[in-house]
Amino acid sequence: MTLLSADDLFISLHETLADIPAEAWDALNIDDYPFASYAFLHALEISGSVGADTGWQPVFICIHDGKDGPLKAAMPCYVKYHSYGEYVFDHSWAHAFERAGGNYYPKLLGAIPFTPVPGPRLLRRPEHSALDSMLIAAFQKITQNHNLSSAHINFIAETDKKTLADAGWMIRKGLQFHWHNQDYADFDSFLASLSSRKRKNIRKERGSLADAGVVFQQLTGDDIQPEHWDDFYRFYLATIDKKWGGAYLTRAFFTEIAATLADNILLVMASQDGQMIAGALNFIGKDTLYGRNWGCVCELPNLHFETCYYQAIDFAISRGLQKVEAGAQGFHKVQRGYLPVYTYSAHWLADEGFSEAVQRFLRQESAAIEEERQQVMATSPYRRT
Repeated sequence: MTLLSADDLFISLHETLADIPAEAWDALNIDDYPFASYAFLHALEISGSVGADTGWQPVFICIHDGKDGPLKAAMPCYVKYHSYGEYVFDHSWAHAFERAGGNYYPKLLGAIPFTPVPGPRLLRRPEHSALDSMLIAAFQKITQNHNLSSAHINFIAETDKKTLADAGWMIRKGLQFHWHNQDYADFDSFLASLSSRKRKNIRKERGSLADAGVVFQQLTGDDIQPEHWDDFYRFYLATIDKKWGGAYLTRAFFTEIAATLADNILLVMASQDGQMIAGALNFIGKDTLYGRNWGCVCELPNLHFETCYYQAIDFAISRGLQKVEAGAQGFHKVQRGYLPVYTYSAHWLADEGFSEAVQRFLRQESAAIEEERQQVMATSPYRRT
């Protein structure tokens, strides 16, 4: 579907990634950000994790150099019929708008589904930065043409923050907890950077699992076998059930990424007495390890910390990766060496009065988040230098 054309550039919309050549799409993903890769987004689509009745209807914006020319820029978008699976919470906005007589859903979202990981959303080569404004304009035009309440872009790269603010979008601040590698030689070198009390606590947590006979495997590439995925999906469902949540990802999604992204995956598996009991799924980026999903089928103290956090740190050190991003929320991560960093999302609301109310809310929220970060930093587990 053609949206508009200007200056020999042709902007089109696609309801499936299959319309776009994988090589052309991935050529725009210059940082090899795993979640913007064709393989990851296509896996979500063909597995039924998005589309149809999921409330995530794909709409990919593409800019070509001429109608049949090369792909110059793109953006993964979704028409959303709810706010689940986003991790930038706007439920209170929806309730307020609907109480005032409006319809908040559907809305338009630029995001990676179920993935609260900062990264590029405006995909293009560095020399084509001028196309950012065209992508943003196209995004707003879709919202206006279809009488949608609002447009949102979640977990934007910090480099896109000014571009969106200059285009009149509201910027919302969030907080996550990331681990940073200070050229540690090994896990003990990391521990040596912590205060004595925190260092002892982590050793105690890790020792409790060793004493319980829990064994961990770090699997990548061809070492990940179908039975590992069967076990992991069982853990994933079990943990979802405990939280009374919905399983966003289908079993077919894991089959697909096993075939296309295995070399970019770290699967941490835990066993006890020869039985698999827990697992954590991580994606390997250019300089970052991204922790995504985890699950378990038994309750053991410290199992979550080891499977998700300490194994990730150990792997990152061994691979020379600079960061571990362990996902949304989780103040408990701080005492495991993960410190608070800001995340950002961008929002454009069609109703002027509603937009002004949300802007006031965001100013108050931003001040509270800044205060929270300062308080958290005061509890840093690292030795004072």
